[in-house]
Amino acid sequence: MEEKMKLAPDAFEPVSKKDELDDEKIVAPSRTFIQDAWRRLRQNKASYVCLWILVVIGLIAFTSPLTASQPNVSHPNYANLPPKIPGVNINGFNGTTMVAGKRVDAYKQNNVPSKIHYTLGTDYLGRSLAERILRGTLVSLLIGLFATLIDLIVGVGYGVVSAWKGGITDIILQRIIEVISSVPNIVIMVLLMLVLKGGMLPIILAIAFNGWTTMARLTRAQTLQLKSQEYVLAARTLGESTFKIAVKHLLPNLSSVIIIQTMFTIPSAIFFEAFLSYIGIGIQAPTASLGTLISDGQQNFQFLPYQMWYPAIMLSIIMIAFNILADGLRDAFDPRTARR
Repeated sequence: MEEKMKLAPDAFEPVSKKDELDDEKIVAPSRTFIQDAWRRLRQNKASYVCLWILVVIGLIAFTSPLTASQPNVSHPNYANLPPKIPGVNINGFNGTTMVAGKRVDAYKQNNVPSKIHYTLGTDYLGRSLAERILRGTLVSLLIGLFATLIDLIVGVGYGVVSAWKGGITDIILQRIIEVISSVPNIVIMVLLMLVLKGGMLPIILAIAFNGWTTMARLTRAQTLQLKSQEYVLAARTLGESTFKIAVKHLLPNLSSVIIIQTMFTIPSAIFFEAFLSYIGIGIQAPTASLGTLISDGQQNFQFLPYQMWYPAIMLSIIMIAFNILADGLRDAFDPRTARR
């Protein structure tokens, strides 16, 4: 039984220009690759917060030569003073400590003038722990940044050349990487300490000696994929030099891999420096680093735990912030790897 459908008189009228239902418009704003990555990074709240935490720590650390100009000046009469913040009457921040089961004012016992207070206390030589943490953070960041810069320059160049040349050149260069990777950093550090007699330079060289191999491997793998792309083949057909192809085509497409690996390398270098300084073969006294501060605080940890807690907390914040930021950058530059 067929039923006739009753349709409205205007059911088949054409769409008017006012409706604009079929207009094709690009409503999303035009963004570059970097702008799009920045937008995705801002959407990752944890990584975005960690970015600003690192910015603040970096600003405070790099201005420490002005704000903490005397980290090595000792005041034996003010040794082992607890933290004191004026106006704060909270145990642990009011300058009091436990002596024979009683809480006493350590500043009054040591005849410290009322105008003098130490926000994070003092160490066994009466040096300001806050100033030494700021200067130690600066030293650790500088070592991490310079070691990573060497990794970046050597690793990227090595990886690109190895993948671009290919053949016997690639085989030889990869075998060299395998040999260098087999040498422990500790052995290199001890040898450099014997030759260079301490300081930041041997630590930077020890970290950079085989740290660049990971960057080289990642860059090589990515370059092997890019060298067979149409735009690279077209550039070679047009007679562009290898240097121009690397600068104009390879490096921009390698930027995400380079940035992400760099953000993972910096905390690794900082932690390695802290480890070397903690065991006594890194930064030497009286220069402060987070590793030396933790090592000094560990000796009095049972009675004065704040001397170890504060530099350890600073090191933990830097390590966690860098790793969370690196994870966010990986998702921002390569959305395919983002967790759902």
